[in-house]
Amino acid sequence: MNLKALVLLLLWIPFPDLKAQEVFITYGKITFEKKINVIRSLGNSTVPEEAKAKMQKYATSEWQFIFDQNSSLFKPEKKEDRDNNTSFFPFSLGRQTNEIYTDYSKNQRILKRNIMDDDYLLSDTIPHLDWKIMHELRNIAGYECRKAIGVIYDSVYVVAFYTDEILLRGGPEGFTGLPGVILGLAIPRYNTTWFATKVESFTNHQSEIVPPSKGKKIETAKDLKKLVELFTRYDVDKKEKTEETRKRLYGFTL
Repeated sequence: MNLKALVLLLLWIPFPDLKAQEVFITYGKITFEKKINVIRSLGNSTVPEEAKAKMQKYATSEWQFIFDQNSSLFKPEKKEDRDNNTSFFPFSLGRQTNEIYTDYSKNQRILKRNIMDDDYLLSDTIPHLDWKIMHELRNIAGYECRKAIGVIYDSVYVVAFYTDEILLRGGPEGFTGLPGVILGLAIPRYNTTWFATKVESFTNHQSEIVPPSKGKKIETAKDLKKLVELFTRYDVDKKEKTEETRKRLYGFTL
């Protein structure tokens, strides 16, 4: 066999393993299950122990993360939560309307928050978070994910699992900054986890990735002051500084 024939033969022979390594997901939709440990979250609250005993341990909800290479939208599924724990729980999970739209190309995001039954639109830059990548691996929704640890608000630890098979530095609740999409997330202090249950790779939902537009825009210092007053109306500790409240409003979690 001459050299030319050998080269042609090598080009014709398929290399499935090599081909698989070159296939990366660049757009699609991921379904996340958000789970909150209600009993732990209530902690030393005034809720009677008899009432706690009748409550289900977890409150769960489903969220969609729709993405392409430049932007993403994280929003709740349009259905009631499967666990009816909200009578004593501080979050109105059943009426959840919060969303996060992120434009990675412009380093901008828009948060839609429901406060006292009204929706507000807050614009901000994408917050930076330093991650420490670990060696531990975990399979989530069929993807091999690597563990990473970060810290928010100076002392709150975040555990994430990301896959580099999806070429976007995003994830649930607006978390980003890792070399791949986050498919698993846990914040122990908040007693909350987010894990992908389904990845619809290469499904075209790009038309749905639009910034939220229904809500009151917070554009001035006066607007923010009013929102801070509303947000802290029922707080026991009224001494919290405006900047600390702003961090909570523009924070990492909805």
